Amino acid sequence: MQENSLSDTRLQLEMLRESAVDFVARNTDLKRLRERRNTLPGYDPDHLRHMAELGWLGIMIPEEHGGLGLGFAELTVVLQELGKGLMADPLASIAFATRVLHLGSNTDLQQQLLPQVVDAKMLPCVAWQEGLGNIDPSVINTRADVDGTDILLTGTKRFVAGAAGASGFVVSARSDSGCGLYWVDAQVPGLTVEHEQRADGTPSGLLRFDKVRIAPQYVVSTAGSNGLAAIERALDEAATLAGAEMLGVSEAALQLALNYMRTRVQFGKPIGSFQALQHKATDLYVQQELMRAVLGDAVHTLDDTNASTTERAFVASRYKARASDAGLRITREVIQLHGAIGFTEEYDAGLYLKRALVLSAWLGNATAHRRRFAALQQKTEV
Repeated sequence: MQENSLSDTRLQLEMLRESAVDFVARNTDLKRLRERRNTLPGYDPDHLRHMAELGWLGIMIPEEHGGLGLGFAELTVVLQELGKGLMADPLASIAFATRVLHLGSNTDLQQQLLPQVVDAKMLPCVAWQEGLGNIDPSVINTRADVDGTDILLTGTKRFVAGAAGASGFVVSARSDSGCGLYWVDAQVPGLTVEHEQRADGTPSGLLRFDKVRIAPQYVVSTAGSNGLAAIERALDEAATLAGAEMLGVSEAALQLALNYMRTRVQFGKPIGSFQALQHKATDLYVQQELMRAVLGDAVHTLDDTNASTTERAFVASRYKARASDAGLRITREVIQLHGAIGFTEEYDAGLYLKRALVLSAWLGNATAHRRRFAALQQKTEV
């Protein structure tokens, strides 16, 4: 029975991979990608609707809410292939938000919102970060003040991926009772959404809350000792998803360089025959495969219902640090392997580097996650 179950899982993953490969092959257009840079919402809405038709927005949404009820292994397969095509559609940021909603304590709100996400009728984002460099979700200055039965939100959130096309936001805020999570509609009075352009030309949101009124039914998690539990777990999951996309970006960039080395002739020989370049390419391939191995370990832990909070945090930070470092190294050295042409705006190698710069920084860069890993390790040894 167990062998049949494993066989079914492998078949399911392979079918998802083939579907994603076909999607990327038919929809990747780097010319249109260049034209979309520095425009809103930063992705092609038709692509996102097509992803919803394929069921990808509901991969990790439970079946009772209209989703597929699958796991991280399935979603990382899709994100890896999308990374190869530089499909900057906000699939990972949507998954991040849906996980926070699902892990929250408001079941009525879950039933209201999650089925709409599956059909791309409602696109959620998470607004949790307020300053540079800090990946601790409990570092919050945004206030949630009680006003009768309602809550008034006041403060600022930055680096909100996917904000330009969002229907609403899960917002963390601090009250006298502790930290909680709140659902804020994008059109609510008092909310101002501005946009900051990232390295690859996609926008991230800068949200300002000026006494935004939240009714009790839109409290995702009540303020208190466990008010941030949903976002803390979802952050580990989303960091791993970002790393999965980074693996796809790195794979495509390295393949671009290998193809160039086979065809570029210097001194009467393809440059791929030069031993120094072979060694460099081999080293980059090793970095890529190390990313893949650590991703497999992270996904296995995240899909394990018996894994502890600390175990999840360990594997998430270990993989995000690995993926950020390796992805940047691969994409930077791919440009060097191309020589002068790799530095030109017209050549595609730079697009992979710019996407890698965004993914490496989103939800914490390598340095932040190494520090977190060390702190977790020290805490468990005490």
